[in-house]
Amino acid sequence: MESTRMDSVDLQGSRPQPQKKRPVREAKTWDRVKRLIQMSKDLQAAPMTTAMMARAYGTSQRTIQRDIEVLRELGHDIPLPDRLHRYVILQRGGALLPAQALAAYAAVRLAYHHSPSHNRHYRDAMLHISAQLPERIRYVLGGSVLDNGAGQMTERELEKVATAWVEGRVLSFDYQRPGGELDRGNRLCVYFLEISRSNLAPYVIGLEQRRGQLRTFKLSRMRTMEVLRDTYEPDESFDPREFLSDAWGVVGSQNPITVQVRFASEAAYRLDEGGYPNATFHKQPDGSVLAEFRAGTDKTGLPRELMPFLLGWGPRAEVLGPPEVRAHWLSELRETLRRYDNFS
Repeated sequence: MESTRMDSVDLQGSRPQPQKKRPVREAKTWDRVKRLIQMSKDLQAAPMTTAMMARAYGTSQRTIQRDIEVLRELGHDIPLPDRLHRYVILQRGGALLPAQALAAYAAVRLAYHHSPSHNRHYRDAMLHISAQLPERIRYVLGGSVLDNGAGQMTERELEKVATAWVEGRVLSFDYQRPGGELDRGNRLCVYFLEISRSNLAPYVIGLEQRRGQLRTFKLSRMRTMEVLRDTYEPDESFDPREFLSDAWGVVGSQNPITVQVRFASEAAYRLDEGGYPNATFHKQPDGSVLAEFRAGTDKTGLPRELMPFLLGWGPRAEVLGPPEVRAHWLSELRETLRRYDNFS
């Protein structure tokens, strides 16, 4: 009878019954959500293969394939892969978020104020971006767009570059070399437009058909432009990140070099703020900083775009090597002293 009463007590639930543990899947689900969000951003920014995505997100290519199908089910327009097996999300446009609009506005404003010519397209772009913001911000931004004092020069040129690039048509032009010589009859398949980090001027990158080489041209030096009827197909293997990986401004190179520089302790805080491409810094016990900059070189083997940056630090930076770069740096300083030593 006692055992019967015990059984009835158990059945009535007076004693807590042990419950089976359920597998916890929240962490894996959250990881996948984060991966899908990042994939959607990356595929809108640039084409990627499944192998590239697998490396970037630390998973298998099979998982990436499943994720692509999920993104399609969520409404993303992802066509079949191209000839290089890359996927991309086709963007449908849409309004910018406030922070995105301000970032875009600031970038265009910077280019506008440092442009060698008064360019209506920069100004119109700023007004178009500011139109997506509330009135109290929009009117302030609109009133801040002032004439930069430069002459009308590159509006038509920029329009022709845009037409050639968007329509896939060959661009013909003459090019004013820095020494004054006019290089006639260039035929360019436009691949990219880059704003230089060093002087904030626009440069056009593409395949120059006469030489069969990838070349970079400063927009303000391109003369007598004509958009030809001849067409070209984009080079899907061209990667602007790779092409510009060793560029301090816009000059990439097959022969980049590493320049060693010692910065005085009073310059260390500025280096800590960051923003220096292709650079590594090593702080020393005395507060100074040893830095290495990787930069492309010109035909003479010198990193021309990097030199003004180094010279701009004055006595707070010493170029240690390579020897030819140090020699050029010293010669520039000595020539400056020679020219202005009489002024005291």
